[in-house]
Amino acid sequence: MPNERAVELRRRRHRKTKLTVLRRRLEKASKSEKSIIAAKVRRLSPGAEQLLANWKIS
Repeated sequence: MPNERAVELRRRRHRKTKLTVLRRRLEKASKSEKSIIAAKVRRLSPGAEQLLANWKIS
């Protein structure tokens, strides 16, 4: 059974890849799609508000 550190590292890597995909989709997204992507980011990441501010989404 993996220790807690290994589990958390796997979670971080998975989160990073998902955020990369969402960021790429965001560039071509319409206004309604942007709100859906923002909701997904909020659900996914603990620092979502700062991340969305950096991406210039409300």
